[in-house]
Amino acid sequence: MGTYTINSWSYYSIGTVIATGDTVWIKQAQSGSNPGYSPSSYAEVGPGDNSLTPNEILDPDYSAQNATYLGTYTFNGNVFVVLQDEFGQLLGSVDMNVPYADFPGQFDPDTIDATVTVFCFLAGTLIDTPSAAALVENLNIGDEIISAEGRAVQVKWIGRQTVTTLFAGPHMQPVRIRAGALGAGLPHSDLTVTADHGMVIDGLVINASALVNGTTIDWVPLAALPDRVTYYHIETENHDVILANGAPAETFVDYADRRAFDNHQEYVDLYGAERIIPEMDRPRISSRRLLPDAIKARLRIDDAGEQMFDQLSA
Repeated sequence: MGTYTINSWSYYSIGTVIATGDTVWIKQAQSGSNPGYSPSSYAEVGPGDNSLTPNEILDPDYSAQNATYLGTYTFNGNVFVVLQDEFGQLLGSVDMNVPYADFPGQFDPDTIDATVTVFCFLAGTLIDTPSAAALVENLNIGDEIISAEGRAVQVKWIGRQTVTTLFAGPHMQPVRIRAGALGAGLPHSDLTVTADHGMVIDGLVINASALVNGTTIDWVPLAALPDRVTYYHIETENHDVILANGAPAETFVDYADRRAFDNHQEYVDLYGAERIIPEMDRPRISSRRLLPDAIKARLRIDDAGEQMFDQLSA
């Protein structure tokens, strides 16, 4: 499909954009000069609420137009947002702290992430190894970690994804599993994973979002996270069960596209091409409606949060 050229990179606040295909309202506002940038304008992007962010000075000659949110694009480790205005031109938005040199002039449209990306373990997660638990961000290719069955398995790759929470909608909230929430004292400390990451309970691979009970297992508001957070996914030779903060959790399986990770090129340089990892022979549950009653009862999962689950998991 070739490459597409962005007509304009600008500074947009898109915290109110929640889904691909949303129509958003762009209002030009004068921002003045920023260190490292030439004087430029930036824009508030929202669902026509006519609001401006703090410290914005409205340009008397501002322009306004409709645009469609297409998705995000990662370049040099930075997350950019791709919009299409009412005239069909492509626009890009970016965090104010990203150097101009890191603005991509062109992009491959196939690399736009227009879906909820499976990011997995939040930095700070402890992964069991043969010697001691290690922070996921400190693991390296070739390190050994321990499977839930007690086997030593080798790390083949660590996928890394940095998310700018300002550019994320509510559907990208991660899930926090409080210490002991899964029973038997597990996890041994609070564990934060993304919604689609599989936890292994009673022989089932269950997406974390399906386990939300509103108390001991709950969504983490984006406002409670730093402006940028980094998630890690561990790839081993097979689709394995490893221990994250002591709780059984899945390793990478390739229905989650490796291209979404910041360091995808590292994988290609190492292995030359993508490889297929067959999913482990365990049933996967992605909806709380399919949870066995015994698990619902044990984890105190009821239907009180069903509407929110449906909205965030759609």
